[in-house]
Amino acid sequence: MKLHDLRPNEGKKKKRKRVGRGISAGQGKTAGRGTKGQGARSGGGKGIYFEGGQLPLARRLPYKRGFTNINKVYYKPVNLKSLAEFDFEGEDVTPEVMAIVGLIRKPTDPVVVLGDGDLDVALTVKAHRFSASAKEKIEAAGGTIEVLPLS
Repeated sequence: MKLHDLRPNEGKKKKRKRVGRGISAGQGKTAGRGTKGQGARSGGGKGIYFEGGQLPLARRLPYKRGFTNINKVYYKPVNLKSLAEFDFEGEDVTPEVMAIVGLIRKPTDPVVVLGDGDLDVALTVKAHRFSASAKEKIEAAGGTIEVLPLS
């Protein structure tokens, strides 16, 4: 057997059928589209959102109103009762420390300290925001707060 003797298997190479090229060509006249109707027309067919005549999903859902502010800051909340569970002896409670002990996921996340729970030790808490009750309770326990700038 030589290279020039090699042939593809029977039926492997199908000849491309050119439609609409005269009646005697076999696929002439209607070119496989049947007769008349929407499917026979150029561009005929259902739209991609057509659902058989029922009200499409895009119209069934309520309209989205307003807009989404791309500059909105999402603060990670940390309650005083969570801070009271840990022993932060003599060190500042910063977002980095909160991330290490697992109160927040990432040290780069903006943190808001909320006043749920009580604090009985004096802590220096550094966060991006404080609720009024958290500020009051931290200072009542002899601690200090420091508001960090958003970076």
